[in-house]
Amino acid sequence: MVIETERLVLRPFLEGDAGDVFEYLHKPAVNCFACMELKTVDDAREEMKKRMGETEFYFAIVLKETDKVIGEIDAYPEAGEPHADEKTPKDTFSPCWMLNDNYQKQGYAYEAAYAFFDYLFTQKGARRIYAYTEDYNLSSQHLCEKLGMRREGLFKEFVSFVNNPDGTPHYENTYQYAILKKEWVRT
Repeated sequence: MVIETERLVLRPFLEGDAGDVFEYLHKPAVNCFACMELKTVDDAREEMKKRMGETEFYFAIVLKETDKVIGEIDAYPEAGEPHADEKTPKDTFSPCWMLNDNYQKQGYAYEAAYAFFDYLFTQKGARRIYAYTEDYNLSSQHLCEKLGMRREGLFKEFVSFVNNPDGTPHYENTYQYAILKKEWVRT
């Protein structure tokens, strides 16, 4: 699957994307991506091999003009409730987006996320899309709001992705945003 916008192509990852992906994953900018950190370009090549089979829900964000990978976006269908059985529709998605710092504040994240949300709502049966963002990640909060998502709540000391200098977990405050398909249609 390929999704095109005015300036971007959202497409599956290719083995040749390793160098571009290493640029933004050698030192992730936000703690929630710490587990994705890549130490070497060889690690990035191995990661690209894993990602190449993902063609429906995990996309490289690529500049049309240069074919450079500047980020990624993904979301997988889930039931939307923790105690759902196998018959419960998987119509809820929680996207994750990441952009190379060198390409932020140029509208690329919004352009990619808008196209991806539209794809999920119109082609993948999404009923609800929700996102988590740390309380210090103002850019991500702004993106959620620009996409028409409403802030649903703040989870205090919700999750830990990294440790404090003394080795104890560093718990982060996390906002949850969401939008329903019927709200998206109106945007």
